[in-house]
Amino acid sequence: MLITTLLLVLSVLPVVILMIYIYRQDKYQKEPIKSLIKAFIGGMLAIPMDLLIVSLINKLWVGNTVFYMAFWEAGIPEELSKFIIFMALIWWDKNFDEYFDGIVYATFIGLGFACVENVMYVFDAASESLGSGLSTGVVRAILSVPGHFLFGVVMGYFLSLAKFKKEKRFGHLISGLLLAMLAHSLFDWMLMIASVLPIIGFVIYFVFLWADIKLWKLGLKYINKQQENSRLQAQEAVLNDLDYQIGEADKNYDSEYKQINWNAGDRH
Repeated sequence: MLITTLLLVLSVLPVVILMIYIYRQDKYQKEPIKSLIKAFIGGMLAIPMDLLIVSLINKLWVGNTVFYMAFWEAGIPEELSKFIIFMALIWWDKNFDEYFDGIVYATFIGLGFACVENVMYVFDAASESLGSGLSTGVVRAILSVPGHFLFGVVMGYFLSLAKFKKEKRFGHLISGLLLAMLAHSLFDWMLMIASVLPIIGFVIYFVFLWADIKLWKLGLKYINKQQENSRLQAQEAVLNDLDYQIGEADKNYDSEYKQINWNAGDRH
């Protein structure tokens, strides 16, 4: 029981930490918990959808190369399933009403996916030995779970642009999907290729670490950018509301002005 609890905490804790982090970055209008839960559960539901997409791909084209596994069995179907969940559950949600929301919801979907995947991988490894389960949990806490988080940031950044910049909606939707697919696929490919090539794999692993740092910098840049866009959006809303109130006050003043009998004090 103690070992099971330890493995479960190791699997879930990095997910919880990243959810708390992105929730706290939402500075202007916090998303309701029920919508966040919906996104997180949606990420969990993306797992069977991903398995279905992979099975369809394998019926059309079966490969056993590292490239095939990284792109066609991991990055592409996983990000496509998350994208479908986002569009089905979040796109029309009334609470998706500011720029930063796209990142919040996309990362919650990604972390819901990562949570289930993490538990599966960690407990599967632990079935061989406790040490294997613990090492798998630690490695995935450092690399895989943050990876899903960052892919969500990339996708969410462009989905927010698609939501609020309607003139370029299709381009932003496609950019969000394709860039998340590419980042995820390359992420997995470099890790896989580094593990199967004895000499050059060592070099590729350092290239992977460099790319991972770059991905973190890009993710933080996108977070800061959408925070600023949300600030400007909130500021514009306040100014519009103020203009409306002033306009209503002017109309009331004009109405009262017209109702005064200005000749009432005249004496004839």
